[in-house]
Amino acid sequence: MDKSEGFRVGRLIFPALLAWVAGTAAQLQQVELFPRVAYLAMVAVACVSVLITLLQRMPPRWKIVSVAVSCGVLAFAATGLRAGWFLGGALDSSLEGRDLRITGVVAAMPQRNEDGLRFRFDVESATLAGLEIKLPPRIYLSWYNGPLNSFSRMADGSPEAFELQRHSADLGAAERWQLTARLKSPHGGSNPHGFDFELWLWEQGLQATGYVRAGPKDAAPQRLARTWSHPVERARQHVRDRIVEQVKDKKAAGVIAALVVGDQNAIDRADWDVFRAAGVAHLMSISGLHVTMFAWAAMVLLRGLWRRSERLCFALPAPSAGLIGGVLLATAYALFSGWGVPSQRTVLMLAAVGLLRLGVRRWPWPHVWLLACAVVVLADPWALMQAGFWLSFVAVGVLFATDVGRPPSGSSVPPVPPGTEPAGAGVRVAGVARVAWSHLRAMLREQWIVTLALAPLSLLLFQQVSVVGLLANLLAIPWVTLVVTPLSLLGVGFAPLWDAAGAAIMVLAAVLRALSALPL
Repeated sequence: MDKSEGFRVGRLIFPALLAWVAGTAAQLQQVELFPRVAYLAMVAVACVSVLITLLQRMPPRWKIVSVAVSCGVLAFAATGLRAGWFLGGALDSSLEGRDLRITGVVAAMPQRNEDGLRFRFDVESATLAGLEIKLPPRIYLSWYNGPLNSFSRMADGSPEAFELQRHSADLGAAERWQLTARLKSPHGGSNPHGFDFELWLWEQGLQATGYVRAGPKDAAPQRLARTWSHPVERARQHVRDRIVEQVKDKKAAGVIAALVVGDQNAIDRADWDVFRAAGVAHLMSISGLHVTMFAWAAMVLLRGLWRRSERLCFALPAPSAGLIGGVLLATAYALFSGWGVPSQRTVLMLAAVGLLRLGVRRWPWPHVWLLACAVVVLADPWALMQAGFWLSFVAVGVLFATDVGRPPSGSSVPPVPPGTEPAGAGVRVAGVARVAWSHLRAMLREQWIVTLALAPLSLLLFQQVSVVGLLANLLAIPWVTLVVTPLSLLGVGFAPLWDAAGAAIMVLAAVLRALSALPL
C-alpha cells in the first residue's frame, strides 16, 4: 500500500466512527427487534462490503460512503443481536408473583436505605414447589424492614423475629444464601424526565426484580457459606463499614462512602437536593472527573518514580510507563468504586487516548473525541440513552474545540541564558505567581465555557439549570478534587484522615446551602 492509499484509508476513520455511533443510535429507536437471522445477515453483508471497499479501487468519495454505510449497518445489527441475546434470558412470565426458593450468592455490596436492603443476587439454583426452574442469572432483590418481613409483624419479640432482622442487617457481599422470594420482570415508572429504572436495570444486566419473603409461613432465609467469588465487593463493603464507624457525622460519612466506594445511596436525600440546586451533584459520586484526576495524579507519580531508575528508563520510557500505570490504576479505582457507567466511560476514553499516544499517533481532536465516543458506545450501546453520556462528551468536545486544554500563554517562564540569571528569589517568586495566575485564569475560562455550553443541554434533559452553578463549581471542583477526595482515598490506609475529610465536607456543605438558598 503506497502513501496515497494509506492516506485515503486514514480518511475513512472519521466517517466510520461517526457511522458506528449513528447506527447504534438508530437501532435504539426500534420498537421491536428483528429476528436474529436478519441481524446475522446484516452483519455478513456489512463485513463483505467493507472488505470489497478496501480492496477495490474506486473514487475516494464512494469509498467513504460505502465504509460509512457498512459500519452503520454493522453497528445496527450488532446492537440488535446483543439486545436479543439479553432478552433470551428474561424471566418466564408464569413465575411472576410466585414464592420461589432460590439459592445464590450476593453479587455486590448491599445498599441500605430507610426501607431495608437492596442487593444483586447471582442465581445458582431455584425451585418452585420442589421442582427445579430456570431463572435469569442475576436478579435485583429487596429485603424490606416493613410489613413484608416477619420481624415487623411479630410483635411478641420472638427469637425467630430477632434472627431474621439480624440476618438482614448482616447480609454481606460474596455470601451464599438460600431464601424465598417473589419476582417480576423489570419495570420502571413512565414519569417524564424521571429516573429510568428499567434502563438502569438493563445496563446492569439485571433481568428480574423482587423481594425476600420472610413471613411466619415462609421458610426462613439461611446463610449457607461465605465465598471468594466477589473479593472486590467484599473489600468495598469492609471499607464502607469502616467509614461509617470512623466518621461521627453520618451525612459526611455518606459523602465519603460515595467518593471512595461509590455508594451513592449513603448520601442523605436532603443533601442530594442541596447538591442538585447548587449544580454540583456530579462531584458527589464517582464521576469521570474523579477518575481522570486519579489517573493524572498516578501518572505523574509513577513517571517521577520511574525516572529514578536508569535501567527502567532504558527498558521503557518514563512517560510511557506513567501513562500505562495511570490508566491501570484508574481502572483499579473505577473497579473498587463499583464500576459504574460514568467510570466505565472514563476508563475507556483514557485507554483509547492512551493507546494513541503510545502509538505516537497525533490525530485531529475531532477524531480523538469521536474515537473515545465510539469505543464507549461499542462497549455499552445503551449509554446513548443516558443524560450523563451526552453531558460528558459535549463538555469534552467543547473544551477540545475551544482549545482550552492547551497550556495557556504565559504558563511557563522562558529560559534565562546561562550566566545572566538574576540575583535573589524575587524574580522566581514572580514567575511562579505568573504561572499560578495563568492556570487560574485558564480554569475560570474552562468553567465558564462549559457552564454556558451545557446550560441548553441541561434545560433539554432536566428542564432546569442552576443559576449559581458556575460559582458553586468554581469553589467545589478544586475543593472536592484537591482536598476532599484525596483525604477520603488516603483514609483507606489511615482512618483518621476520614475525620479531616468529613470536616472539609461540612465546610463545603455550609457554603453550598447558602448558595442554594439564594433567590432564583
